Amino acid sequence: MIRSQISTAPLTALLILFCSPVLPGADPVSELTEWLSQHTLDDTALQQICSEPFSGVALSSQQADTAATLLWKARADFLKSDRRGEQEAGEITIGELRMPFWYRRFGEPDAAGARLFISMHGGGGAPARINDQQYENQKRLYQPPEGIYLVPRAPTNTWDLWHQSHIDTFFERLITNLTVLENVDPDRVYIMGYSAGGDGVYQLAPRMADRLAAAAMMAGHPNESRPEGLRNIGFTIHMGGDDAAYQRNERAADWQQKLAALQEADPEGYRHSVTIHPGMGHWMQLKDAVAVPWMSEFRRDPWPDKIVWVQDNVTHQRFYWLLNNSEQLLAGDRIDAAIEGSVITVSANREMKLTLMLHDRLLSLDEPVTVRGSDGSQNQFRVSRTMTALVSSLQQRDDPRAMAQATLDISVKAPSAAEN
Repeated sequence: MIRSQISTAPLTALLILFCSPVLPGADPVSELTEWLSQHTLDDTALQQICSEPFSGVALSSQQADTAATLLWKARADFLKSDRRGEQEAGEITIGELRMPFWYRRFGEPDAAGARLFISMHGGGGAPARINDQQYENQKRLYQPPEGIYLVPRAPTNTWDLWHQSHIDTFFERLITNLTVLENVDPDRVYIMGYSAGGDGVYQLAPRMADRLAAAAMMAGHPNESRPEGLRNIGFTIHMGGDDAAYQRNERAADWQQKLAALQEADPEGYRHSVTIHPGMGHWMQLKDAVAVPWMSEFRRDPWPDKIVWVQDNVTHQRFYWLLNNSEQLLAGDRIDAAIEGSVITVSANREMKLTLMLHDRLLSLDEPVTVRGSDGSQNQFRVSRTMTALVSSLQQRDDPRAMAQATLDISVKAPSAAEN
Protein backbone atom coordinates (compact mmCIF):
# COMPACT_ATOMS: atom_id res chain seq x y z
CA MET A 1 0.00 0.00 0.00
CA ILE A 2 1.30 3.45 -0.90
CA ARG A 3 0.89 6.09 1.78
CA SER A 4 -0.98 9.18 0.73
CA GLN A 5 1.58 11.63 2.12
CA ILE A 6 4.02 11.35 -0.74
CA SER A 7 6.32 14.27 -1.47
CA THR A 8 7.36 15.13 -4.99
CA ALA A 9 10.50 16.97 -3.82
CA PRO A 10 13.86 15.23 -4.26
CA LEU A 11 14.98 13.27 -1.19
CA THR A 12 17.79 15.04 0.62
CA ALA A 13 18.67 13.02 3.72
CA LEU A 14 21.13 10.61 2.12
CA LEU A 15 22.19 12.46 -1.02
CA ILE A 16 23.51 15.62 0.63
CA LEU A 17 21.54 17.69 -1.86
CA PHE A 18 19.43 20.59 -0.61
CA CYS A 19 18.10 22.20 -3.75
CA SER A 20 14.65 23.75 -3.93
CA PRO A 21 12.73 24.20 -7.17
CA VAL A 22 12.87 27.73 -8.49
CA LEU A 23 10.97 29.61 -11.15
CA PRO A 24 12.50 29.55 -14.63
CA GLY A 25 14.63 32.53 -15.50
CA ALA A 26 17.54 32.45 -17.92
CA ASP A 27 18.22 29.30 -19.90
CA PRO A 28 19.41 26.78 -17.25
CA VAL A 29 21.46 24.80 -19.78
CA SER A 30 23.40 27.92 -20.77
CA GLU A 31 23.99 28.66 -17.09
CA LEU A 32 25.21 25.11 -16.52
CA THR A 33 27.57 25.41 -19.50
CA GLU A 34 29.02 28.61 -18.07
CA TRP A 35 29.34 27.09 -14.58
CA LEU A 36 31.11 23.99 -15.88
CA SER A 37 33.58 26.13 -17.83
CA GLN A 38 34.79 27.46 -14.49
CA HIS A 39 34.80 24.25 -12.43
CA THR A 40 36.31 20.77 -12.44
CA LEU A 41 33.51 18.33 -11.72
CA ASP A 42 35.03 16.52 -8.74
CA ASP A 43 32.96 15.28 -5.78
CA THR A 44 32.97 18.70 -4.11
CA ALA A 45 31.77 20.42 -7.27
CA LEU A 46 28.95 17.89 -7.63
CA GLN A 47 27.64 19.07 -4.28
CA GLN A 48 28.21 22.73 -5.13
CA ILE A 49 26.03 22.59 -8.24
CA CYS A 50 22.94 22.32 -6.08
CA SER A 51 23.59 25.67 -4.49
CA GLU A 52 23.19 27.21 -7.93
CA PRO A 53 19.69 28.53 -8.76
CA PHE A 54 19.62 26.87 -12.19
CA SER A 55 19.86 23.37 -10.66
CA GLY A 56 16.27 23.41 -9.45
CA VAL A 57 14.69 24.81 -12.63
CA ALA A 58 12.23 22.50 -14.40
CA LEU A 59 13.68 21.25 -17.68
CA SER A 60 12.18 20.10 -20.95
CA SER A 61 13.07 16.63 -22.19
CA GLN A 62 15.58 18.09 -24.65
CA GLN A 63 17.14 20.32 -21.98
CA ALA A 64 17.48 17.36 -19.63
CA ASP A 65 19.22 15.30 -22.31
CA THR A 66 21.60 18.16 -23.09
CA ALA A 67 22.33 18.77 -19.40
CA ALA A 68 23.04 15.07 -18.86
CA THR A 69 25.51 15.08 -21.76
CA LEU A 70 27.27 18.18 -20.43
CA LEU A 71 27.45 16.84 -16.88
CA TRP A 72 28.81 13.46 -17.93
CA LYS A 73 31.44 14.98 -20.22
CA ALA A 74 32.65 17.21 -17.40
CA ARG A 75 32.60 14.34 -14.91
CA ALA A 76 34.40 12.00 -17.32
CA ASP A 77 37.09 14.63 -17.96
CA PHE A 78 37.75 14.79 -14.21
CA LEU A 79 37.74 11.00 -13.83
CA LYS A 80 40.18 10.53 -16.71
CA SER A 81 42.69 12.71 -14.92
CA ASP A 82 41.94 11.41 -11.43
CA ARG A 83 42.00 7.68 -12.26
CA ARG A 84 44.66 7.44 -14.96
CA GLY A 85 47.44 6.68 -12.46
CA GLU A 86 45.77 3.63 -10.94
CA GLN A 87 44.77 2.38 -14.37
CA GLU A 88 48.32 2.58 -15.66
CA ALA A 89 49.63 0.99 -12.45
CA GLY A 90 47.17 -1.89 -12.79
CA GLU A 91 46.11 -1.64 -9.17
CA ILE A 92 43.25 -0.03 -7.25
CA THR A 93 43.58 0.82 -3.57
CA ILE A 94 40.54 1.49 -1.40
CA GLY A 95 41.22 2.02 2.29
CA GLU A 96 43.65 -0.66 3.42
CA LEU A 97 42.82 -3.06 0.60
CA ARG A 98 44.36 -3.22 -2.83
CA MET A 99 43.24 -5.06 -5.96
CA PRO A 100 45.80 -5.62 -8.75
CA PHE A 101 44.36 -6.34 -12.16
CA TRP A 102 45.49 -7.38 -15.64
CA TYR A 103 43.65 -6.96 -18.92
CA ARG A 104 43.97 -7.63 -22.63
CA ARG A 105 41.98 -6.28 -25.55
CA PHE A 106 40.55 -8.56 -28.24
CA GLY A 107 39.12 -7.55 -31.62
CA GLU A 108 37.86 -4.10 -32.56
CA PRO A 109 34.98 -2.38 -30.76
CA ASP A 110 31.98 -1.04 -32.62
CA ALA A 111 30.70 2.53 -32.38
CA ALA A 112 29.14 1.90 -28.95
CA GLY A 113 32.49 0.97 -27.40
CA ALA A 114 34.19 -2.16 -26.16
CA ARG A 115 32.69 -4.99 -24.15
CA LEU A 116 34.19 -5.59 -20.70
CA PHE A 117 34.56 -9.09 -19.23
CA ILE A 118 35.59 -9.17 -15.55
CA SER A 119 36.87 -12.69 -14.83
CA MET A 120 37.33 -13.86 -11.23
CA HIS A 121 39.95 -16.48 -10.37
CA GLY A 122 39.54 -19.50 -8.13
CA GLY A 123 41.32 -20.41 -4.91
CA GLY A 124 40.24 -18.74 -1.70
CA GLY A 125 40.86 -19.97 1.82
CA ALA A 126 44.47 -20.57 0.84
CA PRO A 127 47.92 -18.99 1.18
CA ALA A 128 48.57 -15.95 -0.99
CA ARG A 129 50.90 -17.90 -3.31
CA ILE A 130 48.07 -20.30 -4.21
CA ASN A 131 45.70 -17.45 -5.03
CA ASP A 132 48.47 -15.71 -6.97
CA GLN A 133 48.81 -18.87 -9.07
CA GLN A 134 45.05 -18.97 -9.64
CA TYR A 135 45.19 -15.32 -10.69
CA GLU A 136 47.83 -16.15 -13.30
CA ASN A 137 45.84 -19.16 -14.52
CA GLN A 138 42.70 -17.08 -14.99
CA LYS A 139 44.50 -14.77 -17.40
CA ARG A 140 44.87 -17.64 -19.88
CA LEU A 141 41.41 -19.20 -19.67
CA TYR A 142 39.14 -17.22 -21.99
CA GLN A 143 39.37 -15.12 -25.14
CA PRO A 144 36.29 -13.14 -26.16
CA PRO A 145 35.81 -12.44 -29.88
CA GLU A 146 35.71 -8.72 -29.03
CA GLY A 147 36.22 -6.82 -25.85
CA ILE A 148 38.48 -6.27 -22.88
CA TYR A 149 39.17 -9.39 -20.84
CA LEU A 150 40.11 -8.22 -17.34
CA VAL A 151 41.29 -10.43 -14.49
CA PRO A 152 41.44 -8.87 -11.01
CA ARG A 153 43.45 -10.36 -8.17
CA ALA A 154 41.22 -10.67 -5.09
CA PRO A 155 42.15 -8.21 -2.31
CA THR A 156 42.04 -10.99 0.33
CA ASN A 157 42.82 -14.71 0.53
CA THR A 158 39.74 -15.80 2.49
CA TRP A 159 37.28 -18.47 1.29
CA ASP A 160 34.75 -15.75 0.41
CA LEU A 161 37.33 -13.62 -1.38
CA TRP A 162 34.92 -12.59 -4.20
CA HIS A 163 31.75 -11.78 -2.32
CA GLN A 164 32.77 -9.65 0.63
CA SER A 165 31.26 -6.16 0.66
CA HIS A 166 34.39 -4.41 -0.63
CA ILE A 167 34.22 -6.28 -3.95
CA ASP A 168 31.15 -4.31 -5.04
CA THR A 169 33.05 -1.05 -4.46
CA PHE A 170 36.14 -2.26 -6.32
CA PHE A 171 34.08 -3.47 -9.28
CA GLU A 172 32.10 -0.22 -9.45
CA ARG A 173 35.40 1.63 -9.67
CA LEU A 174 36.80 -0.77 -12.27
CA ILE A 175 33.75 -0.37 -14.49
CA THR A 176 33.93 3.41 -14.24
CA ASN A 177 37.66 3.50 -14.96
CA LEU A 178 37.38 1.28 -18.02
CA THR A 179 34.39 3.30 -19.25
CA VAL A 180 36.21 6.62 -19.23
CA LEU A 181 39.75 5.43 -20.00
CA GLU A 182 39.30 2.45 -22.32
CA ASN A 183 36.09 3.28 -24.19
CA VAL A 184 34.05 0.51 -22.56
CA ASP A 185 30.33 0.48 -23.32
CA PRO A 186 28.70 0.60 -19.84
CA ASP A 187 25.75 -1.36 -21.23
CA ARG A 188 27.99 -4.32 -22.17
CA VAL A 189 29.73 -5.25 -18.95
CA TYR A 190 29.91 -8.93 -17.95
CA ILE A 191 31.21 -10.85 -14.95
CA MET A 192 32.39 -14.45 -14.89
CA GLY A 193 34.34 -16.67 -12.54
CA TYR A 194 35.65 -20.19 -11.95
CA SER A 195 35.41 -22.20 -8.71
CA ALA A 196 35.68 -19.60 -5.90
CA GLY A 197 35.26 -17.03 -8.69
CA GLY A 198 32.02 -18.82 -9.56
CA ASP A 199 30.94 -18.42 -5.94
CA GLY A 200 31.42 -14.70 -6.50
CA VAL A 201 29.27 -14.71 -9.64
CA TYR A 202 26.39 -16.38 -7.79
CA GLN A 203 26.58 -13.61 -5.16
CA LEU A 204 27.52 -10.53 -7.17
CA ALA A 205 25.29 -10.95 -10.23
CA PRO A 206 21.97 -10.56 -8.37
CA ARG A 207 23.15 -7.64 -6.25
CA MET A 208 25.00 -5.83 -9.08
CA ALA A 209 22.61 -6.76 -11.89
CA ASP A 210 21.87 -3.10 -12.63
CA ARG A 211 25.51 -2.68 -13.68
CA LEU A 212 25.65 -5.82 -15.84
CA ALA A 213 24.42 -7.16 -19.14
CA ALA A 214 25.04 -10.83 -18.30
CA ALA A 215 27.03 -13.14 -16.04
CA ALA A 216 28.57 -16.61 -16.30
CA MET A 217 29.08 -18.94 -13.33
CA MET A 218 31.60 -21.77 -13.70
CA ALA A 219 32.08 -24.52 -11.09
CA GLY A 220 31.07 -22.45 -8.07
CA HIS A 221 28.72 -22.72 -5.08
CA PRO A 222 25.84 -20.30 -4.42
CA ASN A 223 25.96 -20.42 -0.61
CA GLU A 224 22.98 -18.30 0.57
CA SER A 225 22.50 -16.28 -2.65
CA ARG A 226 19.14 -16.04 -4.43
CA PRO A 227 18.32 -15.64 -8.16
CA GLU A 228 15.34 -13.28 -8.12
CA GLY A 229 17.45 -10.16 -8.81
CA LEU A 230 18.63 -11.65 -12.14
CA ARG A 231 15.34 -10.72 -13.82
CA ASN A 232 16.85 -8.25 -16.30
CA ILE A 233 20.21 -9.81 -17.23
CA GLY A 234 21.43 -12.97 -18.91
CA PHE A 235 22.74 -15.66 -16.56
CA THR A 236 24.50 -18.87 -17.51
CA ILE A 237 25.75 -21.75 -15.37
CA HIS A 238 28.36 -24.35 -16.36
CA MET A 239 29.03 -27.22 -13.99
CA GLY A 240 30.75 -30.58 -14.17
CA GLY A 241 28.24 -33.37 -13.66
CA ASP A 242 30.69 -35.12 -11.34
CA ASP A 243 31.69 -31.98 -9.41
CA ALA A 244 30.23 -33.25 -6.14
CA ALA A 245 32.45 -31.39 -3.67
CA TYR A 246 30.26 -29.19 -1.47
CA GLN A 247 27.36 -30.53 -3.63
CA ARG A 248 28.22 -28.01 -6.33
CA ASN A 249 26.55 -30.10 -9.04
CA GLU A 250 23.37 -30.51 -7.00
CA ARG A 251 23.19 -26.81 -6.27
CA ALA A 252 23.66 -25.97 -9.96
CA ALA A 253 20.77 -28.29 -10.82
CA ASP A 254 18.71 -26.62 -8.09
CA TRP A 255 19.39 -23.19 -9.58
CA GLN A 256 18.47 -24.54 -13.01
CA GLN A 257 15.03 -25.40 -11.62
CA LYS A 258 14.71 -22.07 -9.83
CA LEU A 259 15.58 -20.05 -12.94
CA ALA A 260 13.20 -22.10 -15.08
CA ALA A 261 10.38 -21.52 -12.59
CA LEU A 262 11.09 -17.78 -12.44
CA GLN A 263 11.07 -17.54 -16.23
CA GLU A 264 7.87 -19.57 -16.52
CA ALA A 265 6.15 -17.12 -14.16
CA ASP A 266 7.73 -14.09 -15.89
CA PRO A 267 8.45 -15.02 -19.54
CA GLU A 268 9.99 -11.62 -20.41
CA GLY A 269 12.65 -12.00 -17.72
CA TYR A 270 15.22 -14.45 -16.38
CA ARG A 271 16.96 -15.30 -19.64
CA HIS A 272 19.31 -18.13 -18.72
CA SER A 273 21.26 -21.12 -19.93
CA VAL A 274 22.39 -23.96 -17.65
CA THR A 275 24.70 -26.76 -18.80
CA ILE A 276 25.66 -29.64 -16.54
CA HIS A 277 28.57 -31.29 -18.40
CA PRO A 278 28.29 -35.08 -17.99
CA GLY A 279 31.38 -36.93 -16.87
CA MET A 280 33.23 -33.74 -16.00
CA GLY A 281 34.61 -32.98 -12.56
CA HIS A 282 35.69 -29.62 -11.20
CA TRP A 283 37.77 -28.92 -14.31
CA MET A 284 35.58 -28.80 -17.42
CA GLN A 285 38.42 -28.72 -19.97
CA LEU A 286 37.22 -25.30 -21.17
CA LYS A 287 33.88 -26.64 -22.40
CA ASP A 288 32.49 -23.74 -20.36
CA ALA A 289 34.20 -21.23 -22.70
CA VAL A 290 31.01 -21.17 -24.80
CA ALA A 291 29.63 -18.91 -22.06
CA VAL A 292 31.70 -16.01 -23.38
CA PRO A 293 30.02 -15.63 -26.80
CA TRP A 294 26.66 -16.43 -25.15
CA MET A 295 27.06 -13.47 -22.79
CA SER A 296 28.32 -11.22 -25.58
CA GLU A 297 24.87 -11.07 -27.17
CA PHE A 298 23.34 -9.34 -24.14
CA ARG A 299 23.06 -5.60 -23.59
CA ARG A 300 22.05 -3.98 -20.32
CA ASP A 301 18.78 -2.06 -20.06
CA PRO A 302 19.43 0.53 -17.32
CA TRP A 303 15.72 1.48 -17.33
CA PRO A 304 13.76 -1.81 -17.31
CA ASP A 305 9.99 -1.59 -16.92
CA LYS A 306 10.01 -4.26 -14.22
CA ILE A 307 12.35 -4.76 -11.26
CA VAL A 308 12.65 -7.51 -8.66
CA TRP A 309 15.06 -6.44 -5.92
CA VAL A 310 16.03 -8.83 -3.12
CA GLN A 311 18.74 -7.56 -0.78
CA ASP A 312 21.75 -9.80 -0.23
CA ASN A 313 23.63 -9.83 3.07
CA VAL A 314 25.73 -7.13 1.37
CA THR A 315 23.09 -4.45 0.94
CA HIS A 316 22.83 -1.76 -1.73
CA GLN A 317 20.95 1.53 -1.57
CA ARG A 318 20.19 1.75 -5.31
CA PHE A 319 19.02 -0.88 -7.80
CA TYR A 320 18.11 0.31 -11.32
CA TRP A 321 15.59 3.16 -10.78
CA LEU A 322 14.81 2.39 -7.14
CA LEU A 323 16.55 4.10 -4.22
CA ASN A 324 15.94 2.65 -0.75
CA ASN A 325 16.11 5.33 1.93
CA SER A 326 14.85 3.22 4.83
CA GLU A 327 16.71 3.54 8.13
CA GLN A 328 17.84 -0.08 7.83
CA LEU A 329 18.60 -2.15 4.75
CA LEU A 330 18.08 -5.80 5.64
CA ALA A 331 19.14 -9.01 3.91
CA GLY A 332 16.08 -10.63 2.36
CA ASP A 333 14.15 -7.37 1.88
CA ARG A 334 12.19 -7.53 -1.36
CA ILE A 335 10.77 -4.79 -3.57
CA ASP A 336 8.77 -5.41 -6.75
CA ALA A 337 8.22 -2.46 -9.08
CA ALA A 338 6.70 -2.27 -12.54
CA ILE A 339 5.66 0.42 -15.01
CA GLU A 340 2.81 0.21 -17.47
CA GLY A 341 1.96 3.37 -19.34
CA SER A 342 2.06 6.17 -16.75
CA VAL A 343 1.32 3.86 -13.79
CA ILE A 344 4.06 2.68 -11.42
CA THR A 345 3.14 -0.23 -9.14
CA VAL A 346 5.36 -0.79 -6.10
CA SER A 347 5.19 -3.38 -3.33
CA ALA A 348 7.57 -4.41 -0.56
CA ASN A 349 7.74 -7.04 2.15
CA ARG A 350 7.81 -4.38 4.89
CA GLU A 351 7.41 -0.64 5.34
CA MET A 352 10.06 1.25 3.38
CA LYS A 353 10.95 4.75 2.26
CA LEU A 354 11.85 4.81 -1.42
CA THR A 355 12.81 7.30 -4.09
CA LEU A 356 11.75 6.55 -7.65
CA MET A 357 14.51 7.67 -10.02
CA LEU A 358 12.61 8.55 -13.19
CA HIS A 359 13.49 9.10 -16.85
CA ASP A 360 11.58 9.64 -20.08
CA ARG A 361 12.81 6.20 -21.14
CA LEU A 362 10.51 4.79 -18.45
CA LEU A 363 7.44 6.95 -18.97
CA SER A 364 6.54 10.43 -20.17
CA LEU A 365 7.50 12.94 -17.50
CA ASP A 366 5.31 15.55 -19.21
CA GLU A 367 2.25 13.60 -18.05
CA PRO A 368 0.98 12.95 -14.51
CA VAL A 369 2.56 9.92 -12.83
CA THR A 370 0.35 7.48 -10.95
CA VAL A 371 1.85 5.39 -8.13
CA ARG A 372 -0.16 2.33 -7.14
CA GLY A 373 0.26 0.02 -4.15
CA SER A 374 -0.15 -3.73 -4.24
CA ASP A 375 -3.58 -3.30 -2.59
CA GLY A 376 -4.81 -1.09 -5.44
CA SER A 377 -4.49 2.25 -3.59
CA GLN A 378 -3.02 4.96 -5.78
CA ASN A 379 -1.97 8.60 -5.93
CA GLN A 380 -1.20 10.86 -8.88
CA PHE A 381 1.70 13.32 -9.10
CA ARG A 382 3.41 15.72 -11.43
CA VAL A 383 7.19 15.59 -11.43
CA SER A 384 9.79 17.89 -12.95
CA ARG A 385 13.03 17.12 -14.68
CA THR A 386 15.85 18.95 -12.91
CA MET A 387 19.63 19.05 -12.82
CA THR A 388 19.32 18.14 -9.15
CA ALA A 389 18.10 14.69 -10.15
CA LEU A 390 20.86 14.29 -12.73
CA VAL A 391 23.55 15.32 -10.27
CA SER A 392 22.21 13.09 -7.48
CA SER A 393 22.50 10.14 -9.87
CA LEU A 394 26.17 10.95 -10.46
CA GLN A 395 26.73 11.17 -6.73
CA GLN A 396 25.34 7.66 -6.37
CA ARG A 397 27.41 6.21 -9.23
CA ASP A 398 29.42 7.38 -12.22
CA ASP A 399 27.17 5.78 -14.81
CA PRO A 400 26.27 7.93 -17.85
CA ARG A 401 23.34 5.69 -18.85
CA ALA A 402 21.65 5.71 -15.44
CA MET A 403 21.24 9.45 -14.78
CA ALA A 404 17.71 10.10 -13.56
CA GLN A 405 15.90 13.18 -14.84
CA ALA A 406 13.38 13.42 -11.98
CA THR A 407 12.76 11.92 -8.55
CA LEU A 408 9.65 11.02 -6.58
CA ASP A 409 9.72 10.08 -2.89
CA ILE A 410 7.25 7.48 -1.63
CA SER A 411 6.57 5.44 1.49
CA VAL A 412 5.45 1.86 0.99
CA LYS A 413 3.50 0.16 3.75
CA ALA A 414 3.98 -3.42 4.81
CA PRO A 415 1.56 -5.84 3.16
CA SER A 416 -1.58 -6.63 5.11
CA ALA A 417 -2.35 -10.11 6.37
CA ALA A 418 -4.83 -10.48 3.50
CA GLU A 419 -2.12 -9.62 0.94
CA ASN A 420 0.20 -12.21 2.50
